[in-house]
Order: sequence, then C-alpha cells, then structure tokens
Amino acid sequence: MVFVETQIPDEKKPLTDAKGQRVWLKRLAATRTSAEMELISRALALAEELHRADQRHSGEPYIHHSVAVADILASLKLDHEAIAAGLLHDALLHHPESQPRVLEVCGPTVAHLVEGVTRMRHIGDYQNPIPPSETRAESLRKMLLAMAEDIRVVLIKLADRLHNMRTLKEMPEEHRRKVSRETMDIFAPLANRLGIWHIKWEMEDLAFRYLEPDAYKEIAKALKERRVERTRYIEQVVEKIQGELARVGIEATVKGRPKHIYSIWKKMQRKGLGFHELYDVRAVRILVETVTQCYHALGVVHSLWHHIAKEFDDYITNPKENNYQSIHTAVIGPEGKVFEIQIRTHEMDKHAELGVAAHWRYKEGGKGNAELEAKVAWLRRLLDNEEGAEGEDILDRFKAEIFQDRVYVFTPQGEVVDLPQGATVLDFAYAIHSEVGNRTRGARVNGSIVPINHELVSGEQVEIITSKGASPSRDWLNPQLGYLRTARARNKARSWFKAQDYEQNLHDGRVMLERELRHLGVESAIIPKLRSHFHCQREEELFVALGRGDLNTQQLAGAVTQLTQAERPEPEPLTPKRPAKSSTTSGGGDVHIAGVGNLLTKMAGCCQPAPGDQIVGYITHGHGVTVHRHECTQLINLSVEERQRLVELEWCSETPNTYPVDIQVDAIDRTGLLRDISTMLANERTNVLGSNTRTDINTRVAHMTLTLEIESTDHLSRILNRISQIPNVYEVHRRR
Repeated sequence: MVFVETQIPDEKKPLTDAKGQRVWLKRLAATRTSAEMELISRALALAEELHRADQRHSGEPYIHHSVAVADILASLKLDHEAIAAGLLHDALLHHPESQPRVLEVCGPTVAHLVEGVTRMRHIGDYQNPIPPSETRAESLRKMLLAMAEDIRVVLIKLADRLHNMRTLKEMPEEHRRKVSRETMDIFAPLANRLGIWHIKWEMEDLAFRYLEPDAYKEIAKALKERRVERTRYIEQVVEKIQGELARVGIEATVKGRPKHIYSIWKKMQRKGLGFHELYDVRAVRILVETVTQCYHALGVVHSLWHHIAKEFDDYITNPKENNYQSIHTAVIGPEGKVFEIQIRTHEMDKHAELGVAAHWRYKEGGKGNAELEAKVAWLRRLLDNEEGAEGEDILDRFKAEIFQDRVYVFTPQGEVVDLPQGATVLDFAYAIHSEVGNRTRGARVNGSIVPINHELVSGEQVEIITSKGASPSRDWLNPQLGYLRTARARNKARSWFKAQDYEQNLHDGRVMLERELRHLGVESAIIPKLRSHFHCQREEELFVALGRGDLNTQQLAGAVTQLTQAERPEPEPLTPKRPAKSSTTSGGGDVHIAGVGNLLTKMAGCCQPAPGDQIVGYITHGHGVTVHRHECTQLINLSVEERQRLVELEWCSETPNTYPVDIQVDAIDRTGLLRDISTMLANERTNVLGSNTRTDINTRVAHMTLTLEIESTDHLSRILNRISQIPNVYEVHRRR
C-alpha cells in the first residue's frame, strides 16, 4: 500500500446542521448496538434542548461544538457512554441546575462523567498565581480525583480543548494567546503523558500558530512550496521500500509520515538549522505485523541505503515513558538526500495515535486492561496524601508528574525507579521507602561514593547507604541546599519532623531562627514582625513551625527582605527636616530619594547595604548621597547637626545591580578550605571582590573576611547556607 501524507493543521468543519448530525449518527450506528445508539440519541436530544439558546463567540449554535467533541471521541474509538458525555460535557457549566435531568435521561455513568469534566475546568489553576495556594490545591485535588476515577474524563476534556483550538480563530487575539499558552503548557503534555500523539501533535501545531504566527507561516509556506517535489521523492522511496519488502516476503504498509510544524520549528531552534537544512521534512513510516518483522524491515532499509548511526533510536526495546514504541532511523537516500524512517507494528501505531484510548474496552462495561491501569497509576499517586501534602506541594507534584521530563535509574537489583528530572540521590531514597530516606547517610552511584544531593541522570545505578540510628537533617528541607527536589520526598521528611516532640521542635526552631538572623546581619527585634508575618499567635509557634519543617530558611529570608523593605526609619532622629512629598530616582538609578532631585549616590563602605536592607542616605559636601544601612554605627554616632543631612531612601524594585557585602567565615583550618569556598562561590556565580584570611597558629582556627557581590538578601542567605555546609566551617555570618 502506498500512501503519501503531509499535514498542515487547520480548523475542522463541525457537523453544523440536522442533516449532518443524522449522517453522523448513521455512521456511528455501523459499529454500535441499537441500545448504545439509543443512549447517544437521547444525549444528543438533551444537549440540543439544554443548549438551544446558547451560542459560541462566533455566533454559531453551541450544539455544533458539542457534536464536534463527540465526533472526536468517536474517532478515538471510545464507548457510547463517553460519546454521550461528550455531547453533554458543558451542560453543567452552562446550566448547573440540569444535573438531575442528565442523570434521569442518560443514567449515573454519563452523569458522573459530565460532572468530572466540569471539575476539570480547574486544570489551568496552577498557572494562576492569584488564588491562595490552598484553594488552588483543593481545586486540583478535585480535578485529579475525577481523572483518576475514570480516564474517560481526561479524554473528553482533551477532545473539548482540541475542538476549541480548531475554532480559536474567531476569538480576540489576547484570548487566543492565553488559550494557546495553556494548551501548550498543560493539555498537549497531558495528551503526551497518556500517549495520545494524534491529539498532542495537532494541539501543538494549532497553539504554535497563535503563539508564533510569523514562524508558523514561514514554515507552512516552505512546506507548501516544496510539496510537489517532496511528494514525488517520497513516492519513489515508498515504491522502492514496498517492492523490496515484498521481495523478502514481508507484508507491510508504507506511507509518507505527516509533517508537524511545531516539531519542525523545535528542531530548527534546537539545532540552529534553517528549514532547508532539515532532513526529516522527508519521512516514511513502515507498518508491519510483528516485532520480528520490524527488525527484518530495518535490515532491508539499511541494505538499500547508508544509515546515519547517530540518528538511530530503538524505542521498541526501550519504550518512552508513555509506552511509545517504534524504531527511528535516518538514511542517505536517492539523490544524496537524507530522510527519516519509522518502523513499527500496526498495534504500536494504533497506540501511538490513540494512547490509552486504544485500550479502552467499552464492550466489557468500561473495564480497562493492565496497561490502561498502569497509565493512570500516576494520577492515583498524586492523590495519595498520606504524607501530608498541602498547598503548593500538590501543585509541584502535579507539574512534576505530568509536565516535566523524567529520569530512570536502577536499584542494585536492577529495578527501574522513575523520578522527575533534577531528582537527587535523597529523592531516590525516599522513593524506595520513607524509612530508607530517613536513615540515609550516603550513596554509591555506579559504584562510586557521591553526596546525597547528587543530581541523578538516566541509566545510573544507585545504592543507598543507611545507618540504623540515623535521622533526617533539617538542612534537607532547605531548598537552597538542593537535597530534596521532589515534593513527595520533602513531605516524607517533613512528616518525620512533625512526629518529633514539641520541646525538641521548639528548641531546634529557635536555634534555626537565631542562626539565620545572624547570617543575614539582622537584629532579633524583627522576630515579633516575623511572628505576625507568618500568622503565629506566639513566638513559640513560629519556633515550632521552623523546628518541624513547616517553614524553611528560604521563606525566612524572603520574609526578612519583605519586612525590611516595607519599614521606614523612625521619625526621630533619622527623619530629615526638608519636605518629603515626592519621590525621584537618584542619578545612579539604584534608590528612590524622598524630597530630593537627581543626586549622585554611592554605597557606604562601612556597612555595605544590599537590596532588602532598610536604608537611609547622608548628603555629603559635594559628593552626592552616601547610602547606609539603617543600623549603621556611623549614623548612630552622628551629631544633632549632622542628622539634619539624613534623607529617606528606598530601593528601586527593578534594579538588577549587585552590591558588595562583607561576610565572616570561621572554620577549623585544613588544606583546600579556601579552594572549596571559592569553588562553591564560582558554582553559585558569585563574584569575590576581596578576601582576607588569617589562621591562629595555636588553635588552628581560620578567620576569613570575604567581600562578595550580592544581588539581594535572599541571594546572601543562600550563599551563607551553602558555606555553612562546607566541612570544618562552624560559623558564617554577615559582618556588621
């Protein structure tokens, strides 16, 4: 069989009139029982009744959209209940009072599916930073519950979004871009995760059309211009392959592979190539009956033309995470032109196009097979809240499970563990078991000892080293130190601390807070403000929250920055005597000066203020304004006359500048100590402006003063935490 196909996505025409709907029903009836068709007909009649006065933005009757969604579901070979629910998928959204009517006319299964699709409207919430995280998390839990209870809910929602994308042209530009971004970020990855490439590719191409219209048109035009030449070439290749496979006794379907504009653009961006430099705009797909024939066909192709070794991928032996299977190869074909070939069985092709929908057995009452159950297992994992996931954690888990790339590593026994990209050895330990994670003291990766915050790469073998008396460190919960990257592992570690006694958490939290304030060079007078900021009734509640891991040092640093920026100097003695009715930006563009025009500013060397510090300015004689930290001792010692030269200052929020800050490091001296600190700073891309080191010969204690370029107090907090983790360092803080 010879079949050449190229594809540029366009809006699909809906079934827009009664005649078209009758034709559609007749087509469905060819593969459905009379009882199944009766349910679909009742659902169609109810949808027409409920949506009689409803219109889409384009002005067309809403029922056209409902039928188009049902038609997409039928093309996915879904059962009659899913198709009926597709016809009514927006009924509760537009007419909430219609739920009893849907239940009465179509039965509990269809009503449950429609309700689940309605709950899935929350899928875009994770992109919206405005609602409180707990509200977003609860919405997400409801949505995930609907998805996990019946995978058909997801498929109906994907069909709904696909048709919306096909008809998006009628919407205002701002809405087109918003919906396209949401489609690219959420729905296309979700279709990919479920293995429904047929929907994934079309969604991506349609979204790309509105997000990058110029690039889309350029590639579409290039495809159109060379279509005749490409078609002629592919026909020759297909005929050659078909004949050679027939000669060796392999019955195969050979056809040109559809072209996807977004994938072409991504490859152009990734490889820095122009359109005419790409070889896989010429592509062929070979479909055979068995896996053995796949490899036999591969041998035939490689005997015809020289293959390019680096472009060979065997996804049959090593399937992708969504169970996609195929052999990909590239060869130098006739006329010296390179083209791509995919080889797979008919069953693999069906799975690649339909994903989980290919395994839906509607004739068995909606039962899925083992592979289908495995597909939705990750949804149920997301709903497993036994470790106390809350707030942003469940949102993080949702994004990590669905939208991030994965890494696959091995246990010493050869079992595969699937983790989000960026996961560490410690994440791996908690993925094995909570107790393994809690008792972790080290690890071997491919036989070599590595730190427990080592970032894993696919293919590595990981062995966890545990100790019976070991327990988690509170540093594991500090995001700045990078021990735990997955929300699931953080929840397990946090649960351990929550289980500890109150007095221990109180003590540990007080120590953590005092250490962080000392690191940042902030007075303990800010503690009551921190208590209020974190909505704690008493200071002890703040300490306990820190001790059991509900709060971490990154959150503390952010709160300190926010509080110090919000505060103004006390009216006396630092308020200037001149009027302060306007704010202008200094000549340096770094601070706002109240009541003063453009003056030159410079940072005081005595206290070295950084963004986030509470600051005040001193007007010098002929040298502009010197910016000091509010608690600078130089200001405290000013005379009454000199205080008249003080002005209120605030940082510009948009300033990207860095500022010099002195820090003090105390450590037991050892060989390589300064090198280790310098390496860490280099890895953090923090510039060292100066250093002064001295070591007490008798005590072997090294005292280092480092001057660093710092962007903000949060940046400073991260650096101080990193230095504190270096062996032999026992104290590090900002110099006052």
